[in-house]
Amino acid sequence: MNILTVDEITKAYGERKIFDKASFFLQEGEKAGILGINGTGKSTLLRMIVGEDEPDEGQIIRAKGKVISFLPQNPVFDPDENMLSAVLHFENYDSSLEKTDQLRISESDAKAMLSKLGVTDFDKACGQLSGGERKRLALVKTLMAPADILILDEPTNHLDQEMADWLEDTLKRFRKTILMITHDRYFLDSICNRILEVDKGKIYSYDSNYEGFLKLKAEREEMAAASDRKRHSILRTELLWVQRGARARSTKQKARLQRFEQMSRVVDVQSDKSVEIGSVKSRLGKTTIELHDISKAYQEQVLLRDFSYSFLRNDRIGFMGHNGCGKTTLMKIIMGEVQPDSGFVEIGQTVRIGYFAQEIGEEEMKPQQRVIDYIKDVAEYVETNDGKITATRLLEKFLFEGEDQYGPIGKLSGGQRRRLYLCKVLMSAPNVLILDEPTNDLDVTTLTILEDYLDSFAGIVIVVSHDRYFLDRVVGRMFIFERNGILRQSEGGYTDYVNRKKLSEDVENTYNKANIDSKTNKVRSDNNKNKDSTDTEGLHNAKEKPKWNTGREKKLKFSYQEQKDYDTIEADMDKLEDEIAKLDQQMLSFSHDFVKLREIAEKKEKAEALLEEKMDRWMYLEDLAEQIKKQS
Repeated sequence: MNILTVDEITKAYGERKIFDKASFFLQEGEKAGILGINGTGKSTLLRMIVGEDEPDEGQIIRAKGKVISFLPQNPVFDPDENMLSAVLHFENYDSSLEKTDQLRISESDAKAMLSKLGVTDFDKACGQLSGGERKRLALVKTLMAPADILILDEPTNHLDQEMADWLEDTLKRFRKTILMITHDRYFLDSICNRILEVDKGKIYSYDSNYEGFLKLKAEREEMAAASDRKRHSILRTELLWVQRGARARSTKQKARLQRFEQMSRVVDVQSDKSVEIGSVKSRLGKTTIELHDISKAYQEQVLLRDFSYSFLRNDRIGFMGHNGCGKTTLMKIIMGEVQPDSGFVEIGQTVRIGYFAQEIGEEEMKPQQRVIDYIKDVAEYVETNDGKITATRLLEKFLFEGEDQYGPIGKLSGGQRRRLYLCKVLMSAPNVLILDEPTNDLDVTTLTILEDYLDSFAGIVIVVSHDRYFLDRVVGRMFIFERNGILRQSEGGYTDYVNRKKLSEDVENTYNKANIDSKTNKVRSDNNKNKDSTDTEGLHNAKEKPKWNTGREKKLKFSYQEQKDYDTIEADMDKLEDEIAKLDQQMLSFSHDFVKLREIAEKKEKAEALLEEKMDRWMYLEDLAEQIKKQS
């Protein structure tokens, strides 16, 4: 049954048309993700669906009696209300879009979910919350509401990895309908069974997750381009006929002329615009950034404890940890905005840091300031690999064209402001990029181009992020914040870290189980010895018996399977190492193909895990072979 129908809606702001007779429908139980470049109207669409905005034309039909729970992009709370009260007193939208107060949940349930998202000060006033805390509070409020349709605008923003994993599991188990905007590609792939793409005023629907969407979109664009080529071919033929002149004014010829005129008015299929970023030039000297025994604590909370690291040229370093663990504090220590309690930071003379902050205040982006002036405040032009580029041209590369450059910042969407902010950071020509949660509010297109840009960036990239795909794509080494202020180093991206952690946990569990089994067997053995001793003593008292000693000891030897493995295991390991090397080469060849890259990465993970198993088995067999050799 259709639970939601958007029927040929049109929406414009001034001369700018956001939607042009766009349509889609959603069936009960579907989980749909909305994709599109920032500024194409994704959040506007959600507001129209819940009734906070209206289309200029067309209609939005909601199934009767179905209740909607809505998470907005920028939630607002009564500043005097405390957090627990804000969750317990929430508003839903019924099918007639009348707000209805609901008070059906217990305080214990609310506190449990707030704790899951890192909120423990339940009496804290909403007016004292940071942007991230407000978003997490709004998410709890939305999830706690008894609803038939969940509508979520960027639900993973401001969530650490543990929280994002919990939310992913929660939404997987949700049996009702979900409609959400998110740019977390692994999250989309895991949860959604339908993708809605907002593109040039239209809405395209794909019955697939994100991986399938990439393939289906490519097929749609190829078919549209083929149709365009065919139309142009017919037009050329018709144009020759028109230029020769009609020999007679027959009805048939008039119809042909009208068809030519209609085909001439058809607008060509527009290719997707994308953010183009040329690598900026700024020399980085021998000395970069060195951290020496950095420690930092606030009262009793230890954030950093004796952390040292020297950043190498072209380092790609990722930092990950739970919210409030000190990631942003460390970034500010590197930039000199916060002083460590002990230790020091050494910065090379040629280092130019570009900082992409997690939150942008009005003092950084004044709503009344023009877009072009915001960029020109940094520089009139910047050096790139393609030569000098002006602020105007750089804005065009970031999809701010014509009138958009001379409009006020206050009229931009949240995602457009983040894109503009990124443009300003790159305009400063840094050779060290510090990106603090760069994936928040940036669309997938911009993220993809940013990832490609970072591949060729001639400098150091330092990333703070919980976006699993972005970390896998960009970083080559990670530091994970532990609860006690210690940072654990892990080579590779996020998936490498998770696989290594899982393997470590499996080994530890196996070791613990072996110890338990060993202790259990020892207890049984001791009990049996005591029992044998008691029995023997009783028999001895009754009648003396001779003690038998065979004089033989049981010899160690390979079992059939162990001998078979010992003969072939080194060859198996060689094959796996060759396979991993080939997969590494394939990953370089398909670096721009998300679907193929992920498929190869999964094969590599399996091969590496199998190699680890083989190596453990080989070490055991070598040890056993050595013992057998000594025995003989």
